[in-house]
Amino acid sequence: MAGWALRLHGVGNASAVELGSAMASIERGGAPWLTIDCGAEGLTAFEALYGRAPEAIFLTHVHLDHVAGFERLFVSSYFDPRRRGRVRLYVPAPIVPLLHRRVGEYPNVLAEGGANFWDAFQLIPVGEAFWHEGLRLEAFPVRHHWPDTAFGLRLRGSLVWSGDTRPIPEMLARYADDGELIAHDCALHGNPSHTGLDDLEREYPESLRRRMLLYHYASQADASALAARGHAVARPGEVRPLAEPTAMRPA
Repeated sequence: MAGWALRLHGVGNASAVELGSAMASIERGGAPWLTIDCGAEGLTAFEALYGRAPEAIFLTHVHLDHVAGFERLFVSSYFDPRRRGRVRLYVPAPIVPLLHRRVGEYPNVLAEGGANFWDAFQLIPVGEAFWHEGLRLEAFPVRHHWPDTAFGLRLRGSLVWSGDTRPIPEMLARYADDGELIAHDCALHGNPSHTGLDDLEREYPESLRRRMLLYHYASQADASALAARGHAVARPGEVRPLAEPTAMRPA
């Protein structure tokens, strides 16, 4: 089996349209294995690259730059008999109601009636861990706006995706202890919901920062400033190799 990789479909914050909404896919053998989030620009980049829509998505939180592609995803899934009800959505259980209110509650999702929004998908609420295609992944809460509204993802031994967050050294001590690449939210300047460069350098030891790939920044100029301080910065369309997962497999 060919190797694992992380492909960045978009790396920007909600205002950085030219960088694409923050969204990525874990690839296995050059094909998308699990996609993280579903923003509008990110979904466009995904479809342009792979020639189809995602088949499995993990959702970090429900801000619109991370879920704005869901209406389009509904249409492409519901009207394709091969995909209807088979597109897996792994959603941390505390945000399922938030997701429904954000994207699923519009009355009469089709003008003709007869369809519910979730008919197009296989909605899988997840707790601390879930199984996807024979591997166990972990989900963990992060610090973004309000408790239990945003989550990170770990594929043990390969990848930790922070999602939108303030620094979370206590979480990374637990969920990034096996040499994983750490894709971390970082802008040039922080705020009460997002990590800034000074926050990153203050809260994390150098040994952890060396494994970080920074995304969710505001502009190309900010990316250059982050890189000038010696940090690895994600770029739209970039592919980063991942180590073979050490995640638990079925007995």
